[in-house]
Amino acid sequence: MNEYLLWALAGVLMVWLLAGRPGWPRKRDASDTPSPLSPSIQIDSGIAENQAEAEAERQQAARLEAERAEAARAERARVDAERLEAIRLENERLAAEAARAEAERAEAERAEAQRLEAERLEAERLAAQQREAERIEALRLEAERVEAERVEAQRLEVQRLEAERLAAERVEAQRLEAARIEAERLEAARLESERLAAERLHAERAEAARIEAARFEAERAAEAARVEAERRAAAQAEAARREAERLHAERLHAEHLAAERRAAEERAAHEARAAAEAAARREAAERAAAAPVAPKRTLAPSETLVMVADDSKVVRVKTSRALAKHQYQVTLAEDGMAAVRLFGDALPHVLITDVEMPGMDGFELTRHVRSNPRTAHIPIIMITSSDEKHRNDAFEAGVSVLMGKPYEEDALIAEIQAALSRAPVSAPALALDD
Repeated sequence: MNEYLLWALAGVLMVWLLAGRPGWPRKRDASDTPSPLSPSIQIDSGIAENQAEAEAERQQAARLEAERAEAARAERARVDAERLEAIRLENERLAAEAARAEAERAEAERAEAQRLEAERLEAERLAAQQREAERIEALRLEAERVEAERVEAQRLEVQRLEAERLAAERVEAQRLEAARIEAERLEAARLESERLAAERLHAERAEAARIEAARFEAERAAEAARVEAERRAAAQAEAARREAERLHAERLHAEHLAAERRAAEERAAHEARAAAEAAARREAAERAAAAPVAPKRTLAPSETLVMVADDSKVVRVKTSRALAKHQYQVTLAEDGMAAVRLFGDALPHVLITDVEMPGMDGFELTRHVRSNPRTAHIPIIMITSSDEKHRNDAFEAGVSVLMGKPYEEDALIAEIQAALSRAPVSAPALALDD
């Protein structure tokens, strides 16, 4: 089709070129009309004109041929140029179409890539939304699970606390009931011990009255030998007094070495108490010489009064329960001064004391007991957490037995029984004024 178009354009161009040259097509005018001449002339003229015309036509033909050749050459050149131009244009068109097709392909590929990328992004967005929705749903489910577990844990904790509260209330009620029963038992035991003590005191007073009556009867029956007996008794009493004074002086000297820090007035008071003790010993010796010797008797636990002096309420209660379990009568003192005050009510058979107590400690209490003739015979058991540290001070003060903490209950009972077997037997007596 392009070739036909080129040939058509070439034909139009040739017609245009021929139409633009002068004398083509040549028009006849009036000069071309033959004039009326003579026949010969006319013939000659005609021949000449024919010749001229033929020459003109030949020239015209040559010129036309030259022009045709020139036009053909120009046409060929134009056709070649147009063909080359057409080829160039075609090549440019083809190149442009190829570029356009390439651009369209690239654009299509880009559009496809964009579409695919958009689809991928949309898919990723949808997947991300799905994952986010799943994550949110998982978080919601996890939160609901955690909340349910928390609510369940709170419910269980409330149940546990309620159960613990009920158990604590039940235990507290049991403890209060046990404490009430124990208090009632201790009160009953105290009342019983007071009753027994009163009965024992009454019996002791009756026994003392009987002994006094017997002594008076013995003195009346032995009036004849009174002088000799008094002489012998005086001699024995004097010997006993001297021996007692010697022993008392040695003990006072040992106590003086152990208590050098005491003031001068305390030493004077101690000497006064020593003199009173000597007088009491002389009187006791005189009475012992005149009265018959009673046989030694071991007290039963129910007849034995044990005093516990300790500043710890827990230790006092624990020790009193252990002693009461073995039928011992117990009196409690929170320190040394309280124990001394309780001596005014009744003297114990055994004294159990702690070392460190406010006011008067265990050493001072022991020295006070040993310095008084009425209490000097009482066995003293000292309880200490460091028996080696206090051993020398304890025995210098006059402690009978030193026990370390902790101790076995059976060991304490054994020490009490051993101390009672070594000590003289006497019932708890009301204290006299110093």
